[in-house]
Amino acid sequence: MKKQKQDNPFNLLPEEIIFIILDLLNRNSLAIKSFSLVCKSFYAVESKHRCSLKPLRQERFPALLSRYPNITHLDLTLCSRVSDASLSLVSHSCASSLRSIDFSRTRLFSTYGLLGLALNCKNIVEIDLSNATELKDSAMAAVAEAKNLEKLSLARCKSITDMGVGCVAVGCRKLRFICLKWCFGVGDLGIGLLAVKCKHLCFLNLSYLPITNKCLSSISKLQHLEELVLEGCFGIEDDSLAVLKHGCNSLKSLDVSTCQNISHNGLPSLINGALGLRQLTLAHGSPVTSSLADCLRKHSMLQSVKLDGCLVTDDGLKTIGNWCASLRELSLSKCSGVTDEGLSSVVTKHRDLRKLDITCCRKITDASIASITNSCKSLTSLRVESCTLVTREAFVLIGQRCHLLEELDLTDNEVDDKGLNYISRCSELSSLKLGICLNITDEGLIHIGKGCSKLVELDLYRSEEITDSAILAIAQGCPGLEMINIAYCKYITDRSLLSLSKCPQLKMLESRGCSLITSLGLKAVAVGCKELTKLDIKKCHNIDDAGMLPLARFSQNLRQINLSHSSVTDIGLLSLASISCLQNMTILHLKGLTPAGLAAVLLACGGLTKVKLQATFRWLLPLRLVQYLESRGCMFQWKDKVLQEKLDPKSWKLQLEDLMA
Repeated sequence: MKKQKQDNPFNLLPEEIIFIILDLLNRNSLAIKSFSLVCKSFYAVESKHRCSLKPLRQERFPALLSRYPNITHLDLTLCSRVSDASLSLVSHSCASSLRSIDFSRTRLFSTYGLLGLALNCKNIVEIDLSNATELKDSAMAAVAEAKNLEKLSLARCKSITDMGVGCVAVGCRKLRFICLKWCFGVGDLGIGLLAVKCKHLCFLNLSYLPITNKCLSSISKLQHLEELVLEGCFGIEDDSLAVLKHGCNSLKSLDVSTCQNISHNGLPSLINGALGLRQLTLAHGSPVTSSLADCLRKHSMLQSVKLDGCLVTDDGLKTIGNWCASLRELSLSKCSGVTDEGLSSVVTKHRDLRKLDITCCRKITDASIASITNSCKSLTSLRVESCTLVTREAFVLIGQRCHLLEELDLTDNEVDDKGLNYISRCSELSSLKLGICLNITDEGLIHIGKGCSKLVELDLYRSEEITDSAILAIAQGCPGLEMINIAYCKYITDRSLLSLSKCPQLKMLESRGCSLITSLGLKAVAVGCKELTKLDIKKCHNIDDAGMLPLARFSQNLRQINLSHSSVTDIGLLSLASISCLQNMTILHLKGLTPAGLAAVLLACGGLTKVKLQATFRWLLPLRLVQYLESRGCMFQWKDKVLQEKLDPKSWKLQLEDLMA
C-alpha cells in the first residue's frame, strides 16, 4: 500500500505564534535566516513579518523589496551609493508601509529621488540625511513634500541655507525632531521660521550654527520643546539670553557645551523657567565655580550633569553637593581642579548616583574611591581611567561595595589581581576595560571569568602579563562575549583564539601585535564566531593566506578588517571577495601585495566603501581604475609610507593595462 504524504505540522501553527518566535530571534540574523529555510510556510511568514531592512547593495533592491512587502524601516547605511532609480523603486514598492529611511552614509541620489520618495510614501515620518554634504536647498524643498514628517536629521548638510530650512518649516508642520548640527549655512532666519511654523518641536539640535540672540525669542515660545542642543554656538552670549527668562518651561535636557560666552551670569536666564530640567551639559565651558553651581540649586528634577573638560573648583563641587536635586549621573571627565575634598562633598550628598565618570581626574586619591564606594552603592557605571594617584588597594573597595556595576573602566590604573578578585563579585558586569593595567595577570582574569558570566565587552589592550590561561577562563565563563581587545598581549597564542571560538556571539576581535598567533587560530575563530563583524590582526606576522580562506567561507558578516604588516598576499586578499558585507579594509605594508593583485582585489570586492593603502600604489594603479572604484562608492585613504621592497612601475603598468583591457 502506498504511503500517504503527511502534512507539514508547522502549517498548523497560527501566524501569531510564529511572529512571537521571530520577535525572539530578532537580534540574531543567522537564526532568522535558518528559520526561514525550515519550510515554505516559515519562509512566507518570515517575509510577511519582517518590517526592517538593511540591504548591502542597491542591486539587490528589486529582489528584497519583492520578498518583503511590509517594510516600515529602510536602513541604507551599508549602501554607499543609492541612485534615483533605486529610490524610485523603493517609493513605489513601499508606498503605503514605509515610515522611516536612513541615508546617513549614502551618496549619489539627488533632489529627484527625494521628491519621488516624499510624494509617494505618504506615511513616512522619519528621514535621516546626515552627511549629505552635496544636497542643496532644492532637496529640502523636496523633503518638504513629506507632510507627515516628524523626525529629520540634517547633520553636516553644509550646503543648505535658511531658504531650505524655511521650505521644511512651511511644509512639515508636524515636525517634532530636527538636527541641524554643522549646517553652517543656516542662521537666525531659518531657525526662527522653524520655531514659528513647527509648533510641536520637541528636539532641536543647533550645534555649531552661526545663530545669535535673534532666534532665541522664537525658540522660547515652543511649548513642547524638551531637548535643546546649543553646543558650540559662539554667537550666543550672556547678554542675549535674557529673552529666554520666561520661556522654555517644557525643557528637560539642555546642552550648552563649548559655549565659552555663557557663564553664571547668563545661565539663570536660560534655565529660569525650566524647573523640570533633568539633564544639563556644560562641558568645555566656563569654570564651574560656586556662583555657576548656585544657579541650579532650585532645580529639584535635575538628574544628569556633564561637566567634561571644565575647570571645576572645590567650592563649585561643594555647591553641587548642596543641591536639592538627587543626581543619577555626573560626568567630570578630564576636569582639572577635581580633588578628594570636592568630589567627596558631591558623592556623600548624591547617594543615588548611577553613573559617575572621573576619567583623567589626576588629583584624586584612594580617599575619593573610598567616598564613592561607601556612598554610591547603586552605581551601574564607573569610569576611573588614568587616575594615576589611586593605588591598587583602593580598587578592592569597588568590588566590596558596588555589586550592581554593569560598566567599569579601569584603563591605565594600578589595579592588580587582588582587586580583580573582589571586582569579580560584580555579577552584573557587562563591560570591563583593563587596558594598560600592568599589574594584572591570569590569576585576576580567572576570577573575572568565574564571577562575571554576563560580560559582553573586555578590553585588555597592552595588559602584557595576560596569557592563554586567562582568555580560556573568560571564554568558558562568559559565553555571551561580543567584543575582546587583546592587542599587544605578547604571550597570547592560538590557544586563546581556539578558546574564543567557543563564543558564538563574538563580533569584534582586536589582536593587533599578537605575534604568536597564526592562521590556525584565526581559522578556529572564523568557524566558531560567525557573527564576527570587525577583525584587527595588524602586526600578526604569522597570519597568511591560509587564514583568509576560512574567513572567506565562514565569516560572511565581516565588515571591517585590518591586515597591515601580516603575511597575507594577493591570493588571500582575493579570497575575501566572497564576503559581500566587507566594506572597510586596511592593507598597509603587505610584502606579498602587488599592484596587479591589488587591482584584481579591488575590482572583485564589490562592497568596499573605504580602503587604506600606501601612497605608493596611488601612482601604480591606473587612474581610470581608481575613478571607477570611487564612482562605485569606494573611498581611498592614502598613507605616505614607503614600501621596503622596490617596485618596477613599468612592468606593473603593463600587467594592469592587460587586466583593465
